Amino acid sequence: MSEILIFGISGEVLPQEHVSRLSRCPAVVVSRRFEPLMTGISGRRIAIAPVREMVDRVGEALEQGDVAVLASGDPLFFGIGRTMIERFGPERVRVFPALSAVQLACARFKVPWDDLTLLSLHGRDPGSLPGRILGHEKVMLFTDHRNSPNRIADTLLQTLKKYGDEQRLQKIRIRVAENLGTDEERLTSGSVREIAGKKMKFSPLNMMLIEQDPVEQNLPVFGLKENEITHSRGLITKDEVRAVILHCLRLPKRGVFWDVGGGSGSISVEAARMSPELDVYTVEKKDEGLENIRNNIVRFNLYTIHLVPGEAPEQLKTLPDPDRVFIGGSGGRLAEIIHHAADRLIPGGLLVVSAVLAETAALAPECMRAEGLEVEVRTIEITRHAVQGAPEKKLNPITIITGRK
Repeated sequence: MSEILIFGISGEVLPQEHVSRLSRCPAVVVSRRFEPLMTGISGRRIAIAPVREMVDRVGEALEQGDVAVLASGDPLFFGIGRTMIERFGPERVRVFPALSAVQLACARFKVPWDDLTLLSLHGRDPGSLPGRILGHEKVMLFTDHRNSPNRIADTLLQTLKKYGDEQRLQKIRIRVAENLGTDEERLTSGSVREIAGKKMKFSPLNMMLIEQDPVEQNLPVFGLKENEITHSRGLITKDEVRAVILHCLRLPKRGVFWDVGGGSGSISVEAARMSPELDVYTVEKKDEGLENIRNNIVRFNLYTIHLVPGEAPEQLKTLPDPDRVFIGGSGGRLAEIIHHAADRLIPGGLLVVSAVLAETAALAPECMRAEGLEVEVRTIEITRHAVQGAPEKKLNPITIITGRK
């Protein structure tokens, strides 16, 4: 049975031990970047892009014999190896890896990489980058043509300036390695402002290392206390109620979460800490609430929270479709908000409403059923006391309504 031989290339030299194997392959998948290495190799060329067409042509070429593939670094590390194994099966693929770009970059920077977070930005929305990057102390980025090093740095700069996080801005260090292993290799380092302000054009073949000092918070992943979250005049979802709401939401590992009527942002803060890959959109119209949410974003380094000033449902129209929705405040427009949220909610998604007033507790399930959601209602009564016999503090009953699409 013919095989696919994937050769990793590091730098601009084709290792001699690969030449004899390549010479025996009737077809070779190669990019323009590696074409100069093919001198003396007679195999029929197959362009590596577009990938779907390439895979089809490889399938046809396998009927004539082995097919070679030239790839950069380690083909199984964000490389073509995954595609080939998924399409043709591991039994038909052999991999000859070289040093990966991550290994080369860390060697140049003299930085250990066993504690590195690796992120590929290929095809990512630039607006989601700060949250993905700033949540890590040491992260290596695979950039793309949309997300160049200076654009990434500028996105970080604008985000941190927006929230007034000057302390974090000053402590971030950036290093960029371009064209590793070639005559055009170049290393650049600087602050966020310095990299963002560089007018030079970075090579598309680059690795970007971003480091920041660890934040010593010593806080739990879940279960923040009310006094640990910035809020005003006691206006915050109480600890016990917050726990039940988050349980009802059954947050996914990643996706989109709308927190409508964010208030202090306590639900958003807990959600973002529990699911660091979740994009949280917090809608709040009051200046006091907006300021508290900004402070909590900075305090807990939660830039996966996207603060949306304004009123629902108008502000919801520009947001991506949600996997989960929580409505903690509606400004008297609950029916409109539920209608819009239910319409946009993905199939299987959950919509949760908390109600203090009896009118809200009655209206929310009625509106959810009208939108075709499966509804569940629970009422929570909380009594706090230090020890048995001590004075009790009874909190207002809260009704929590959950709707599943």
